[in-house]
Amino acid sequence: MIYIFYFIVYGFLLTAVIGLLASWIDRKVTARVQYRVGPPILQPLIDIVKLLGKETLIPVNASKITFLLAPVIGLASVILVSTLLWLNNIDTSNTVIGDLIAVLYLLVIPSLSIMMGGFASANPLASIGASREMKLVLGYELPFILAVLVVVIKSGFSIKIGEILNFQIQNGVIAGSISGTLALIVAILCIQAKLALVPFDAPEAETEIVGGPLIEYSGAGLAIYKLMKNMLLFVLPFFLMILFMGGFRFDGIHLLYGILKYIGLVALITVIRNTNPRVRIDQAVRFFWGPMTAIAVVAVVLALRGL
Repeated sequence: MIYIFYFIVYGFLLTAVIGLLASWIDRKVTARVQYRVGPPILQPLIDIVKLLGKETLIPVNASKITFLLAPVIGLASVILVSTLLWLNNIDTSNTVIGDLIAVLYLLVIPSLSIMMGGFASANPLASIGASREMKLVLGYELPFILAVLVVVIKSGFSIKIGEILNFQIQNGVIAGSISGTLALIVAILCIQAKLALVPFDAPEAETEIVGGPLIEYSGAGLAIYKLMKNMLLFVLPFFLMILFMGGFRFDGIHLLYGILKYIGLVALITVIRNTNPRVRIDQAVRFFWGPMTAIAVVAVVLALRGL
């Protein structure tokens, strides 16, 4: 029963609330940068509720089952990741062997669901967006895994999230080391791509391919995708906090530190989004396979040397 409680309350409800709030902060800051007022605080929720009330249209030539299931699969994977992270963060004894590997696998599924939806819609622009998403995943996954490998090495080659948290409680945060700092920089840029935010928003570039894989989605399907992306805006920074910054702690001043760490990561993501132009998909892949992979490899070597 406790796992069902975590799945519903922490994995879905709490994560959705924080994700919607983070989405509002992102949109509000972006609006201020562009000298606009920005939306009210409930606007992200209002957008999803309005979409849920609209009709879901299915393209004539679409693969209907795949088209309808794709957003549900993506959302389910995000909820599972959030549940695993909350379970370990609240009580590190809940950790199991390989839960870190499970999280890494599950974090790929939202991108796969976007590809599935784009290809299933049988729209040329959606197929272009889905192919770009595929190339972007191939680009950022290698440096992202290498950045996570630094954490595994620093924590005594542990692949248990709870043990990684305990290591940081006893020895200080991993981001405080040279290798940890380099790995965190790489990981932040990778989650920028995972979120498909500027400068890595080529898969859904509205000015080029009108939303890409999501062009044919409407109603509940589009609402689920939007909710999934909002929740990822919490889950991905939360994952980095657990790996590099000791996660959330709920005792005394540590709770404030946890909130500030999360706000800092979201603010950094927003700054990157608003201060860089969109790059082409080939430039993005070269960036991740080139400089980012090189920095991640250096971080791994330094971690092996205890730095």
